Amino acid sequence: MKMTLQRIWTRGAIYLVIIAFCAFYLMPFYVMVITSLKPYTDVNVTRMWDLPTSPTVAGVAEAWRLVSPNFWNSMLITVPAALISSLIGSINGYVFAKWRFRGADTLFILFLVGMFLPYQGILIPLVQILQMVGLYASVVGLILVHCIFGIPITALLFRGYYASIPNELLDAGKIDGCGFFGLYRWILLPISMPAFAVVLLWQFTSIWNDYLIGLVVLSNPRLAPVNVAVQNITGSFTTEWNVQMAAALIAALPTIIVYLALGKLFMRGLLAGALKG
Repeated sequence: MKMTLQRIWTRGAIYLVIIAFCAFYLMPFYVMVITSLKPYTDVNVTRMWDLPTSPTVAGVAEAWRLVSPNFWNSMLITVPAALISSLIGSINGYVFAKWRFRGADTLFILFLVGMFLPYQGILIPLVQILQMVGLYASVVGLILVHCIFGIPITALLFRGYYASIPNELLDAGKIDGCGFFGLYRWILLPISMPAFAVVLLWQFTSIWNDYLIGLVVLSNPRLAPVNVAVQNITGSFTTEWNVQMAAALIAALPTIIVYLALGKLFMRGLLAGALKG
């Protein structure tokens, strides 16, 4: 009986700590929601925690009017870039995990160096290269940039997943006459869905939340991603904070929905490649 009570108290304390942390991290989201539902005259920093006395969706409607074109721009950029970069990463991970060659480890380390390069340090050569190839200030150019920047992390995640797959499976495919692409197409690709779930969610979140690259590469505000549009709502002398918060909430909703819907699949896929790598 004593052990049972001790276990109940311990578990209760753990749950209280978890709830406290959840409440702490959800406070900004709470402020965003209630502020977006307030009329502009009720927005006050001293009463930012108070619920709206007269809730209205006027701020949300105005925010959607301002950022909806850029919201669809972000969709047009994020979905192809996430898919293409994931496919490239899977092929790179396949090569580094299953096709050992001289200097493979050194080359893989060079791949990973790209994860640690600060974007601010390569903006000028990035813009110059895009201008040389005629892709500056274009959606295609921004998609290409995100695909290239995603190569290191996608290759790392896929390499860890493919390293856990037995080599005997590929040996059997070679006996059946499969070559490099045959092994990938008929054996590895069909069993790569957990890894694709992880990489796609990671890339979707990273690309959707990008601000700096979208601001620099797409100089045309009409083509800019949604995060740039949210920043552009801010006025020089005054800001309608209910509209600003509503716009920020709209920009955050896709990633929130994706993780709420596919969070378990993300964790399952993340742990699928944890045996080797």
